[in-house]
Amino acid sequence: MPYEERTLAQSAYGDIRAMIVDGDLPPGTKLIVRLLSERLGLSATPIKSALAALERDGFLIAIPHRGFHVPLIGPADMREIYELRELLDGIAARKVAVSPDPAGFVRTVLDPLLTKQRERGDDGDLASLRDLDVEFHRAVWRASGNERLTQVTDNLSGQIRLAWSGRPSGGVPRTLREHEAIMDAIAAGDPARAERVSRAHVRHSAAAYEKAVSRRR
Repeated sequence: MPYEERTLAQSAYGDIRAMIVDGDLPPGTKLIVRLLSERLGLSATPIKSALAALERDGFLIAIPHRGFHVPLIGPADMREIYELRELLDGIAARKVAVSPDPAGFVRTVLDPLLTKQRERGDDGDLASLRDLDVEFHRAVWRASGNERLTQVTDNLSGQIRLAWSGRPSGGVPRTLREHEAIMDAIAAGDPARAERVSRAHVRHSAAAYEKAVSRRR
């Protein structure tokens, strides 16, 4: 694929992924190339490439003779997703804790994010809080230095947001306490504790999802 087409396809991928994750294209929606082309101001070629990539990454399903649809991510899917997130988040936190300056990373990157999270929590701005939650974890993934881990966890995180339909995954006070615990462990340069509290954080989010699903039954 020529560079320009690849760049346009990447742009379309990001825009359509955001529509899916943010709930603008809810589960069950059929994606029409012509409508997406009009909405994004792009030709059909990058749109089709983006849809194929989104299907590979788990954000769409391809139904024979019916095209691409936004999937319904159910409890069984979420158990698999959270299982992977627990392992990968633990690995990322462990790696960051043994990086050259973990305390500096916490002070300059994570601490400002936690401050913003507290402010948005006090304001009741759950949409911004959700975005900051992803930004917090993405910062840890990237700081691990493992590009593949970052890519996989980012996709898993997007699928979690799709399944939660925009609701924060778990109680705000608990989330903030656990983020602080992750920061403390990383800043202390304690890889075992950083991995342990990071994995526990993901398990608690998984439990919150299971509880929310059981209430809807």
